[in-house]
Amino acid sequence: GASPEGKEVERIATSRLRGNLFRQILSERGSGMRFGEIVWIALIPLLVWGCAGRDFARATPDSLQLGKTTYAEIIARFGSPRREGTLLKNERTVKAITYAYAGGGSALVRGVTPARAQTFYFMDLVLVGHEFVSSFREDHTDFPEAKIGEIKKGETTEAQVVQLMGPPAGMFIFPLVQGANEKGLIYTYSQTRVEHIPFAPKIRSYHKALVVSVTGNGLVRDVQFSASGEK
Repeated sequence: GASPEGKEVERIATSRLRGNLFRQILSERGSGMRFGEIVWIALIPLLVWGCAGRDFARATPDSLQLGKTTYAEIIARFGSPRREGTLLKNERTVKAITYAYAGGGSALVRGVTPARAQTFYFMDLVLVGHEFVSSFREDHTDFPEAKIGEIKKGETTEAQVVQLMGPPAGMFIFPLVQGANEKGLIYTYSQTRVEHIPFAPKIRSYHKALVVSVTGNGLVRDVQFSASGEK
């Protein structure tokens, strides 16, 4: 394990990152953005100190039913999460739990510490969203942001989004998206490089997220993209 000094550095760094993250979430209420960063925040201590965490298999989309799968079912399947928390979306309280693993294997990008994480979101202990992020070569979630401009509001269909961007890394329903009859297609990717300087590791992270909101008639209503950090 890390030394007492190292653990204190980790605590401060993680606290600052978490504080910045949730300020961003609260300032963007209803937008559906920045959710991928909730997944990635659970990986920061693993990436900095080289702790592996507990590996897990990605939940396949057909094994999850939004509006039906329960918190108890996820816990029974995956065990205790690495991190738990709550957030406010569209005036509803949402519970989030994250499973995370880092190290062991090949990264999609050379020099990046490979990691994966999965977050599940619940309202009243019923699943309302899930997302997966990975920088492992074998199951990475990178997506072609250069093609986002081809998604047209009110014209592009859900099937066309998937054809253009690939299968989504997650899915949201209300209250994680604005409308009760909408769903959100989630694309998110993050990567982190760590320079292991004694007692003061230098962390260089990059994160991008795309949320495509689709109405009940199958057409795109909204497209939101964000990117931050450095590669």
